[in-house]
Amino acid sequence: MSNNENENNEQNGAPFSEEQNQQLIDTGIIASNNSLHNIRCLTIIGQIEGHYILPPQNKTTKYEHIIPALVAIEEDTSVEGLLIVLNTVGGDVEAGLAIAELIAGMSKPTVSIVLGGGHSIGVPLAVSARESFIVPSATMTIHPVRMNGMMLGVPQTMNYFEKMQDRITTFVTSNSKMKPERFKELMMERDELVLDIGTVLDGKTAVKEGLIDRLGSLSAAVNRLYKLIEKQRSDENKKAKPSRKASEDTTVKAVPVKAKRGRPKKSSENREKRREM
Repeated sequence: MSNNENENNEQNGAPFSEEQNQQLIDTGIIASNNSLHNIRCLTIIGQIEGHYILPPQNKTTKYEHIIPALVAIEEDTSVEGLLIVLNTVGGDVEAGLAIAELIAGMSKPTVSIVLGGGHSIGVPLAVSARESFIVPSATMTIHPVRMNGMMLGVPQTMNYFEKMQDRITTFVTSNSKMKPERFKELMMERDELVLDIGTVLDGKTAVKEGLIDRLGSLSAAVNRLYKLIEKQRSDENKKAKPSRKASEDTTVKAVPVKAKRGRPKKSSENREKRREM
C-alpha cells in the first residue's frame, strides 16, 4: 500500500484501503499492518456455502473463495501465521470438512477463536487449527449429519449418513482432546434440543469436555499465535545450524605424510671394487 493511499485513508477515517476492502468482501481475509508478526485473519461467518448457491439474503462463506486463499497463504513466504475467527451456523458438510482439512494440513501456525457460535460443521472448523480458543458467551452445537431435500428411503442412504458422520467424528476427535465415545454420546443426546437431537456446549463446557483448547478473548488468541510463530522460527533455526559435535566429526583431519625411504647411496669404493672384479 502506497503512502498516498495511507494518507487518504487517514484523512477519510477509513481503516483499510480499497484493495483490502475488496479482499475482505471476496474472501473474508484481511492482511494486518504494523503488527508484531505478519499474520492473516480468516473470518468464517454465517452459513458455509458448498455446491449449491444459497439465497442472496443469507450471510455465507463461500468455499471456492476460501480454498484458494488458504493455498495462497501457505505458499506466501512473508505470511507467518493464520488467525481463524468463527461465528457460523454450519452449512454444507463436505465443503466445511474440506476447509477444515486444509487448515489442519498447513505448515504455518494457526489459531482459531469461536465468537457467537460454532455449530454443526463449525465444530470441525474450530478444532482444525493448531490451537483453539472460545469466548465464554459462545456456544457450539454437536448433532448428527442432516441433509435437506428429497432422500431415498433405502439402506444405502443410511450407510451414506453413517460414513459421513464417522468422517466428522474421526476428524474432530483427532484434532481435539475429546474421545470418540464422548463425542457420539453428546451428538445423540435427546433431552437437550427441542426439535432435534444433540448437545449445545457453552464456552466453559467446551473447554472442560476437551473440544476446545482454551477459554479466552481475541487478545489471548493473537498472543498465543505470536508465541507459536516465535517457537516455530526458533525450532527452524536450530535445525538449520549444525551441532558442534557434527561439525567436528565432519572436519577432515590432516594425515601426516611419511617421508619416503630412499635406497642408501653406494660409496665410490664399492663401485671401484666391482669394476676390478
